[in-house]
Amino acid sequence: MQGKRHLTKYLCLAVLLLASACASQPAVRVERLPAYDALFERQRGWTGADGAYTVPLAENTILWLFGDTWWGDVHDNAHVNADIFNNTIAIQSGRVPHEGAIEFYAGRTPDGDTGAFMRPADGRGWLWIYHGTILQGQLYLFMVQIERTAKPPAAGFRIMGTWLGQVDNYLDSPQNWNIHQQRIPWGSFSAAVTLFGSWVLKQGRWIYIYGTTEDVIDGFHRKHMILARAPASALADFDQWQFYTGGKWSPEFRKAQRLFPGVANEYSVSYLAALDRYIVVYSDSERLDNVAARFALNPWGPWGDPVSLYRCPEARRGPNIICYAAKGHPDISAASDELIISYIANSTDFETMVSDARLYRPRFIKVKFSDNPEQ
Repeated sequence: MQGKRHLTKYLCLAVLLLASACASQPAVRVERLPAYDALFERQRGWTGADGAYTVPLAENTILWLFGDTWWGDVHDNAHVNADIFNNTIAIQSGRVPHEGAIEFYAGRTPDGDTGAFMRPADGRGWLWIYHGTILQGQLYLFMVQIERTAKPPAAGFRIMGTWLGQVDNYLDSPQNWNIHQQRIPWGSFSAAVTLFGSWVLKQGRWIYIYGTTEDVIDGFHRKHMILARAPASALADFDQWQFYTGGKWSPEFRKAQRLFPGVANEYSVSYLAALDRYIVVYSDSERLDNVAARFALNPWGPWGDPVSLYRCPEARRGPNIICYAAKGHPDISAASDELIISYIANSTDFETMVSDARLYRPRFIKVKFSDNPEQ
């Protein structure tokens, strides 16, 4: 009996060592993508935004989802005659960026003026669009509902809920979309927020819904990755959602396990076929110029130590420049060993953002991964 226990112990140790070896950190090679940068360097209409999620609508049609958006004109590198809308979208034709390949869409206010593309179904606050997916002929969009807590020009706001949008005619012009909204019942929105919809990943018969929960210490929000799943055939049936906890799946969202700290509200999770590993890409909450990644053998982890992929050079322009909203775009990445990543450079000073239109636009890099350090 004692020999069997020793054998079991050594077998378990061997499995752990093998898993550790399989999850070792790959070598990375980074290059800028000026063609994609140029796609969003516009002088009229849509002139800048953050967010920048992508969803493939068809083989050569990409949907872009944006948060707060500049809409107006750019003269002498400054925003003029411009408004800020809380969300917009764009449709890219073809997977290779070129002039004329993208068209931007805003919406209409109740008075008929140009405004946000989507508004909350209950009429309160506004929406920031997070990630989305196509399932069974429907486009699903995850959206975060926001309300203001301070009068302009102050920037106070709070998250008050999350919604799941459903579009059955997503191949029509976005101006004609039929958008149905359901409030997502899972989440908490007090001082420390728990939400789902940061990213969605389809694997087999499951759709994995990533999110964040947080601690608030001395005003600093330290966020952790959490994970839910639902049958791919029943994403909108919230009673079928399950939440990952301790190697099991629970029907109680409050039991969702914290998978690792330091993540941002927006991030991406994708599968790198060349490495047979999953990668999460996010903006490092502790170093605001750092695009970070972690690797795992399963969608739920365990996630390895963070790796710095890139330090955004815009942060060197001044102490008030920050980079955030880093995420991967597997659906526009061309090879199984690469990932196109976007991030946003912005200023904590509003006047700087107004006077420098180079800020508040998606910036792009391509990262090549290899298990061979010599490559």
